[in-house]
Amino acid sequence: MEIKREILNDLQQWKERKNRKPLLLKGARQIGKTWIMREFGKRNFEFIAEFNFDKTTELSDIFRKTKDTARIINELSLFTDVPIVAGKTLIIFDEIQSCEGALNSLKYFYEDAPEYHIIGAGSLLGVAVRNKQMSVPVGKVEVKTMFPVTFKEFLQSADNKTYQYINMLDAITALPEIIRNKLEEQYRRYLICGGMPEAIVSLLNNEGMQAIEDKLQHIIDLYTLDFSKYTSATEIPRIRNLWNSLPSQLAKENRKFIYRVVKTGARAREYEDALLWLEEAGLIHRVYNVSKPGVPLSAYRELTAFKVYASDCGLLRRMAKLSPEVILSDTAGFIEFKGALTENFILQSLVAVSEVEPYYWSSENRAEIDFLIQHGAIVIPAEVKSEHRVSGKSLSVYASKFNPVVKIRYSLNELAMNGNTLNIPLYLCDWTFDVLKMAKILSHN
Repeated sequence: MEIKREILNDLQQWKERKNRKPLLLKGARQIGKTWIMREFGKRNFEFIAEFNFDKTTELSDIFRKTKDTARIINELSLFTDVPIVAGKTLIIFDEIQSCEGALNSLKYFYEDAPEYHIIGAGSLLGVAVRNKQMSVPVGKVEVKTMFPVTFKEFLQSADNKTYQYINMLDAITALPEIIRNKLEEQYRRYLICGGMPEAIVSLLNNEGMQAIEDKLQHIIDLYTLDFSKYTSATEIPRIRNLWNSLPSQLAKENRKFIYRVVKTGARAREYEDALLWLEEAGLIHRVYNVSKPGVPLSAYRELTAFKVYASDCGLLRRMAKLSPEVILSDTAGFIEFKGALTENFILQSLVAVSEVEPYYWSSENRAEIDFLIQHGAIVIPAEVKSEHRVSGKSLSVYASKFNPVVKIRYSLNELAMNGNTLNIPLYLCDWTFDVLKMAKILSHN
């Protein structure tokens, strides 16, 4: 079972760019970075020359001896069975964080040998760059972040006909019941497996729930082992405690991150480096509170008030020890954590598909808007409801105070526009900006 990844389109555009720079692909472990580089190479090049600096440590000697790109290519040729020909060969530098010389060489390839197509990737690239005080050649490389498989990508593999139907929508109107039922079913399945390719393949191949659980637990175990890499002994327990506290942090009615949930007596200054580690490893997203919805939102960010979400809803579910059957059967006792899991799904979608940095807004314990999304000069408030029931005053409080052009409510209700409130079904979150264009809120340009 092959999952079609939209990032392949971005890589295609990179290949054809006239002023192309070497590309650095960032992202968490186990999301398919190595697979995507190989698949891109198969589709677009005659040859793929792949070099893994973690497996073949001798490669680092090449970059210690010289910065001359012609000599580097000649010596790399000794480690591959395929010819390295400009324009015909994709050069892959995998686990590039294990060789600072290879990372620095990207600058010289851009300046002296731009005819070569080079992609570098590393599971803990951001962590390694900071902890080893390595430098990325700013302005000489293009950096692309890869995320777990989105619901849109999952749907394309799980139910292609329904996926095609949604992509043909051109107006704000209620979907046929049969389409809604199919989408809701696939949405619940996605909450179970999340965006980790191995777990998705297990689900789509009908290998059973235990196989999915095993795959997700294996990934969590790998992440836990990674906590001992590129960090000091004192930081390891702090990173682990933060990571393990995620389900508890999000299960609270007020999901603002609280240090004492991590450990009694914990202080911000003790855990800031641990939070940065998890962010740079691609394992969490931090969403900051803003004092007011001004443009740009980043100018009103409150650094001491934030929420922390997992990079993947499937991993969050597994970390919380939430049984797949609970999601499928809609157990009554699941209500509180369902809200947390749903918010995590929406955040994960907005970050990956829309490439926006969401914030949130709160007002003296009277109201809280789950996410604020900035698009150009427009700030859009978005409220998340896990089911059909959408009671609550937060959007009304926000609207009376700031009079937004449009308000979004994500829920399981039908796609509809009521006044300036746009209800987007949870399973259409990946299409948020398409829906905003249908509603004439955003231009089609």
